[in-house]
This record gives sequence, C-alpha cells and structure tokens, in this order.
Amino acid sequence: MTPRSRTNQLLYQAELLLGLPGGDDEHAEARRMAAEEGCLALLELTLESLLREVTEHAHLERHDWRELLGPQGAGIAELQRLRELAGRPDSWLSGLLARLEALHGSDGVARRRRSNPGVIAVGGSPSLADELSECVREAKREIAALRETSEEW
Repeated sequence: MTPRSRTNQLLYQAELLLGLPGGDDEHAEARRMAAEEGCLALLELTLESLLREVTEHAHLERHDWRELLGPQGAGIAELQRLRELAGRPDSWLSGLLARLEALHGSDGVARRRRSNPGVIAVGGSPSLADELSECVREAKREIAALRETSEEW
C-alpha cells in the first residue's frame, strides 16, 4: 500500500469510528469515549502517514510528527507549511496536536458528559466528536493542497 493510500484509509477509518451509533445501554458513554479516543489515535497515525507521503522525495528515516513538525524538523516546504499551520492556535492542526498530547497523558482526552436532568443545556462547547469531525474535514482540504504541492516535485 502506498503512503497516499494508507493516509486515505486511516482518514476513512477515523470517520467510521465517529459515525458509530452510541446506543442507550449502560456502556454507551464508555463506547462513545472509546470511539473518540480511537478516532484520535487513528488521526495520529494519519498524520504520520501524511508526513511520510509528503516527504517521500526526501527519503527521511523517521516520520514522527513531534520531530518533523518541531523547530528542528527537516527544511521541506510541506513540513514548513504544516509547522506554520500548527503554530496558529485557531487551526485544525494546532487543535489536533493539543488533543494528541492529551491522549498520551494519563488522563486521556475523552470526557464523560455531565448530565443534570434539571438543567437545560444552552450552547456549550462542541463535543470531542464534533471537534474531531471538523478536524477531519479541514485535514482533507489541507491534504489535497499538500498533495498538489508535493506532486510538483
């Protein structure tokens, strides 16, 4: 499988996890949290696959996102573009990287929903699943642009 195919496959699998029905049994909350963290783990694999894909021409030995997107990463145009995107606090990549750091922490990233039947919820922050869905949509746009740039090489 090519890096491009693997990137596509991982994105598709992440979307599938986000679309799983939650159910209404006693395990529904745990299942939702598992799907969110599983999706995030797949997005981390997707990011590394993307980095492998857009740096294929450079024949890099490693494709760890922490290294390549860090300040000492290779001076490849596609990586610089992603570093700049990661540096913007409102970008999908910045949000993804923050969530990945949390995923690797001892607390994880998925949270139980607070439920208080006596309180009417009025527009809170988006759920992790909603944030990840938006991240996947934005990532797809960026991946298409990066592929176009990479193909020029």
